[in-house]
Formats: sequence, C-alpha cells, structure tokens
Amino acid sequence: MYRPLDKLQHSFLDFNQPMGLKMNPDNRWVKMADCIPWDEFEIKYAELFPSGTGNVAKPLRMALGALIIQTKFQFADRELVEQITENPYLQYFIGLPGYQEEAPFDASTLVLFRKRITAEMLMEANEYLLAHKDDGRNDNTPPSAGGSGTPDVPKEDGNKGTLTLDATCAPVNIRYPQDISLLNEAREKLEAIIYRFCKSYDLVLPRRYRRRARKDYLAYAKSRKHSAEKIRKALRKQLGYVGRDIRYLDEFMSRGYAMTDKEIGLYLTILMLYGQQKYMYDNKVHSVEHRIVSITQPWIRPVVRGKARAAVEFGAKFDLSLDSEGYGHIEKISFEAYNESTCLIEAVERFKARTGHYPERVLADQIYRTRANRNYCKDHGIRISGPKLGRPGVNTKTDKKQEYQDNRDRIEVERSFSLSKRCYGMGCIVTKLEETQLTSIALSVFVTNLFKIHKRILYALLYLFQYGNGHKRWSMQIFA
Repeated sequence: MYRPLDKLQHSFLDFNQPMGLKMNPDNRWVKMADCIPWDEFEIKYAELFPSGTGNVAKPLRMALGALIIQTKFQFADRELVEQITENPYLQYFIGLPGYQEEAPFDASTLVLFRKRITAEMLMEANEYLLAHKDDGRNDNTPPSAGGSGTPDVPKEDGNKGTLTLDATCAPVNIRYPQDISLLNEAREKLEAIIYRFCKSYDLVLPRRYRRRARKDYLAYAKSRKHSAEKIRKALRKQLGYVGRDIRYLDEFMSRGYAMTDKEIGLYLTILMLYGQQKYMYDNKVHSVEHRIVSITQPWIRPVVRGKARAAVEFGAKFDLSLDSEGYGHIEKISFEAYNESTCLIEAVERFKARTGHYPERVLADQIYRTRANRNYCKDHGIRISGPKLGRPGVNTKTDKKQEYQDNRDRIEVERSFSLSKRCYGMGCIVTKLEETQLTSIALSVFVTNLFKIHKRILYALLYLFQYGNGHKRWSMQIFA
C-alpha cells in the first residue's frame, strides 16, 4: 500500500534542525534536491501500489534519493544506510522532515527500491527532467557548460541541433566464463540437488565420482599451458560427469519425485548450458546462439566490442544519444547482442518528438552509416558524419575539414561513457537480478544528467557573479 504525501517537495526551511546544528542552505545536496521534481515523479510511483491494506511503502523521494546517493558514491547497501544516518544533508535530500539519529530504513529495503523503480520509470523520469530543466528561463540565459566542442548555429527554418549516437556495454560483475569452469560449477550444483533428493525422499545415493571429477578439474585449472588437446580432454570429462548427473535426476523425476521451484530454474539453465557445450564439442566450434556465460545469471550474453582492453564484454548493451547540450538518452537496451545501426532512425525520430524538428547533423561511427540510414538522413535533410560515398568531390579539402570536426565533436559521447563508468557505477554492475541490473544502468545515466544539470546551474551562478546584474531576472527565476 502507498500513501501519497501532501507535499513531497518541501523547502529547506521546513527541515527540522536540532538545537546546535546549523546547516548550510547552499550545500550541493540541498540545491540538487530543489532541481528534482519529486511531486511529478510520485504520480507515476503511486500507480505501482494497488489500493488496499498492508504496510505503507516508503515515499518516492526516500527510495529514489537513496539510489541517487548510492550511485554517486558507490556505497554498499549497509554503508549507504550508515552514511545517511550520519549526514543531515543526505537526510534532507531523501525527504526526511528533520534530522534523526535512527536509520530511516533497513539495508535490505534497497533491494525493493531497485525492483520497484524500474529502468522504464527512470528513462521516463530522465526525459521529464531534461524536458523541464529550463523552465523559467528567458533569452538572457548565459551559455551552458558542456555539450559538443562547436556550438550549433540554428537555422531560421529546417533542422537544428546535433544528435550524437553510440553504443557501449555495461559489464556485469561475474567470473570470466571459461567453458570448463562453467561445467564444473554445473556439476557441483547438480550434485547438491541429487544429495537433497536422496535425503528428502530416503533414496539411495548414486555414485557420482565427485573426488575424481574435482581432481580432473584442478589438474586442468592449475596447469599453466592449455593446449587444444588438453582443453578437449578436460571438456570431454566434465561433459561426462554433468551428463551422468542429469540422467540421475531424470530417473528420479520419472518416478514422481519433484524439485523445488528454485531447483527447477537452475536445472533448466544447466540443461541449456549442457546442450550448448555438447554441441560446440561435437561440432568443434566456439560459438552458439544465446550462449550462457553465467549459471546464476543466465540472461547475460557475450557482447563483442573489439576493444583493445577487452574484445568481449559480458553485460547489457545499450545505445546512448546525446543532444546538443550533452545530456544522454537511452535509445535501446538489451542483454542480447544486436546491430546498433538499426537504432539510428528511431533515435532521430525521438529527437524530433522531443524538440519538434530534425537534427541538423548526426554524429555516429562507421557502423551506423549503412545505406538505409544514409538515405533516411538525406531524405530528411540531415548531414551524417563521415566520408561521403563515391568518388571525391570538388571540395575535398572542405569535406575533410568538416569530417575532422565531426569526429572531434563525436568524442563527447565517449566522454559521457567514461564519466558514467568511472564515477557512477556503469563500469561494473554489481546487482544480481535482471531487472535490477537494467535499473542500475538507467540510474547511472539519470544521475549523470542530474549532476550535469547541477553543475550547469553552478556555472551559471559564477557567470552571474562575474558579469554583474545583467542576468538578475534570470537568476531570480532559477534560484527561487
């Protein structure tokens, strides 16, 4: 059950400070709390809870605010609760009525927060935040900090602005998925299920060759050099052990003995893993569709990126677009590897839906420059970055200069990826569920934009102090 508050967006003056505690109203968390439209987000959040009886859920500002703090500082769940308990500014940010020494929620509650606030909700909140970030501004607004290197000069009629598009992978914190290691893990889990069957139903424990299987795996894992012959020999042995355990469980279930709900999901994943490894071993190939790289997280897929540091990454792949001011929008996200060139047309159409016009130029790498995308951009008067097809034209020097400038401006999306991965947790997703991993990625993009907006307001304030009262009316509207 959810009970909406009368006023979720309370001011700093409403925060009850105990005697002896003097808080600074210019603190970054106080200013940032005023930038977020909590009341608007609560409308969507309240729809998740059906009317009825039960425990009252925590308000949205507490849930989303705690996740924003965790994304910023990369605290563990228990450490986050301790930091919020000790810091009055963080307590104001999550919407507490006053400073309190008790923890506002338990560490386990953060798992529920990540489940309730889905990636779709965060993407909608991100769009709303960016659409209303300039409310109250006028024509005397100073230039924004950030964005592409070259400012866009809008035309009187037609297309305006720049759309930068690129794809990346948010790697998940899993062990590197070697085939033999995966089969050894599957064998151990099957042995545990067999043991549970025999104890629960008073069955005779079959021979599983556990010590021999463990010895064979350690002999391979501890050897420094792995030749092709040694790898195939180790694979054949582990496939044999796993296949024997699967036959034991099939025999038990054919007699009418049942698995638990948790064991059913694990068993189906191991069956799929065994089938994929058996197919690759028999056909002497090293790839298969929908390849499982983690038994506990079977939705994760390998994503070939071709980077020097890691040619293959394991996690969700997504397309990120940057507008003319450098704010990010997630265009597509999936754990399955896909061709990112199919996202360009949809990203351009969403840009038009947000701004009311098509972009003047689209900055993307070579994989997006298919003939279909080139024809689409040509039909809508959009200039796509990169060299033109066919023979060199007359203005070769001008075209090369323009291509060089486009490549420089396209680096902005790489900077955004680097910032999100280094500072906001996208470099290593540590959550364990499929929906919470997508939430962590969307939250990282949302928090990146949020701190860019906060930084932009600070730059505007410095601009105001530097150039006098020329923008006094604008400052009163922004910082009211």
